[in-house]
Amino acid sequence: MTVLRVGNASGFYGDRFDAVREMLIGGDLDVLTGDYLAELTMLILARDRLKDPAAGYARTFLRQLEECLGLAHERGVRIVTNAGGLNPAGLADAVRELAGRLGIPVRVAHVEGDDLKALHPDSLAAHAYLGGFGIAECLRAGADVVVTGRVTDAALVTGPAAAHFGWGPGDHDRLAGAVVAGHVLECGTQATGGNYAFFTEGDVRRPGFPLAELHEDGSCVITKHPGTGGLVDVGTVTAQLLYETTGARYAGPDVTARLDTVRLTQDGPDRVRVEGVRGEAPPPVLKVGLNRLGGFRNEVAFVLTGLDIEAKAALVREQMAPVLGKVADVRWETARTDRPDADTEETASALLRLVVRDPDEHLVGRALTGAAVELALASYPGFHVLAPPGKGTPFGVFEDVYVPQDTVDHVAVLHDGRRVAVTPAPDTLVLADPPEPEAPEPLPAGPVRRAPLGLVAGARSGDKGGNANVGVWARSEAAWRWLAHELTTERFRELIPESRNLPVTRHVLPNLRALNFVVEGILGAGVAAQHRFDPQAKALGEWLRSRHLDIPEDLL
Repeated sequence: MTVLRVGNASGFYGDRFDAVREMLIGGDLDVLTGDYLAELTMLILARDRLKDPAAGYARTFLRQLEECLGLAHERGVRIVTNAGGLNPAGLADAVRELAGRLGIPVRVAHVEGDDLKALHPDSLAAHAYLGGFGIAECLRAGADVVVTGRVTDAALVTGPAAAHFGWGPGDHDRLAGAVVAGHVLECGTQATGGNYAFFTEGDVRRPGFPLAELHEDGSCVITKHPGTGGLVDVGTVTAQLLYETTGARYAGPDVTARLDTVRLTQDGPDRVRVEGVRGEAPPPVLKVGLNRLGGFRNEVAFVLTGLDIEAKAALVREQMAPVLGKVADVRWETARTDRPDADTEETASALLRLVVRDPDEHLVGRALTGAAVELALASYPGFHVLAPPGKGTPFGVFEDVYVPQDTVDHVAVLHDGRRVAVTPAPDTLVLADPPEPEAPEPLPAGPVRRAPLGLVAGARSGDKGGNANVGVWARSEAAWRWLAHELTTERFRELIPESRNLPVTRHVLPNLRALNFVVEGILGAGVAAQHRFDPQAKALGEWLRSRHLDIPEDLL
C-alpha cells in the first residue's frame, strides 16, 4: 500500500500557533497530528473545568482550526489530536459548530472512555492512557477530524497507521514501528533540532515540525518539509527516542515496542530511516494518571550580594525560623551565582531561595510573606528580594496507578453518532526488563584528559511523574566503547549528587549506542509540585554533560 505521511503540529499546549498552517502548506501530508497533553496540562484543564463544566479541552486548537480547517479540507488532510483533554465530546461538538459556521463539510468523531474519575473521587482528574484503535475506528468510518482525550502520545500515529494499512491487534512488529514513529513525532521540533545537545551544528532558530513517512511493514523515514529550519539526523532522532523512556521495553496499550531493536540510518539530507523495530504483546494493564491538589506553596528569593554570603544566608534562615516551625515542608537552597571582584552587581550576587508547602493556605500565605517583608530593614546588609512576596498558590500532585485493560470502556464515537466499543488487546504479556546486553569491547588504555562529558556524548532528559530519565548517547563507536564502561550507575551518582540517595537504574541500548538512567523520586510528586529548581528535569542531561571526567584523548 502507499506510504502514509503523518506530520505533527504541536508538542504541548502552548506550542507554536502557526505550526498547523506551516505543516498544511509546506508539503504533502495525509494526516496531521497535534499533541496537547502532559501530566501538568491535565491538572490545568481540570482546574479550568471546575470553573466551567463546558471547558476542559485545549482552546488553542479551536483557534488554529478556525484559520486552517478549510485548508486541511481542500488538501485532503485528516486531523487527529488529543486536544480534547478532559472533554473530547465537548471539543468535537465545538469543531462541528465551527465547521458549520465556516461552511466546511467535515466529519468529526471522537474517542472516549479514558475518564476514570468516578473510580477516584478524591482526584481532580483520573484518566487511563488509551491506545490507537479507537482512533482507527473513527478514521475507517470516514472521519476527517478525530478528537481524543488521554491517549498515549504515540497513539496519534498508531491509530492512523492501523486504519490505513489494515493492521490488527496482533501485528506487533508493525504497531511497534508506528509507536517508535509516534514517539519521535510527539514532541514536535525536539526531533528536528529543538533542545538538541549539538544545536550549534545546524540552524535551529526556527525548526520545522517533523513528519514520518510510514510504510506497511512498520518502518518509516523521519523528515520535515523542504525549506524549513532545523535538522533531522541520527542524533536528533536518537535524542527524541530516549526522551521520557526507561528501558528496552517501551510499553503501551497496543503493543510493547522493543527500543533495543531500533536501527537508525541517515537516508539523505534531513532524512533518517527507522527500521528493524520488534514488538511484543502489550501489558495486561493500562496506566492511569491521577492529578489532585497537594496543598499550597509559596517562595521567596533573597538576594545576597558581595562578601559573607554564607553568613548572610544563615542570618535570614535564623530570622525566618519562628514562622516556619509549623510548615509541613520547608526547603532552603543557595545558588552561588556570585563571583569574587565582580564587575556588575548581579554577578556579585547569590540567591537564597525559600520554598514552603503546606495543606493550610494560611501557613504559607501572608503570615510567611509578611515575616519576610518585615526583615527589609532588619537583616543582612544589602537586603532585597527578587520579587514582592505574594500569597500561597495551590500545587498539584501526580500519581500513576494501573488497572486491567478490560475494566476500561474504550469507545469510538463515530461522526454519525454510532458508538463502537474497542476491545482490549487479545494477547498480553507482563512487562519485565530483558537481560542486560553484553558490553562492547573496552577501549585500550591510553592517555586521558579531564574534560566535560558533553564533548563526546549527547543527552536528553525529562520527567515521568516524580521520576526523571537521562538518556545519554555516543556519537561514534569508539566513544560508545568508552561510555558503556565509564558511565556506570555509581559514576552517574557521583556526577549528579542529587541522585546519590535515590534509586537509579541504568538501561543499555547498544543499537542506539545509548544508556538511559532512571532516577526515582528526584521530582517529588511531579512537575506540578515544583519540587526542585528544574521541576521537569529538562536540563538534567545538560548538567550531566557539563560534568568533567577523565576522557581518552583519542576521543577529544
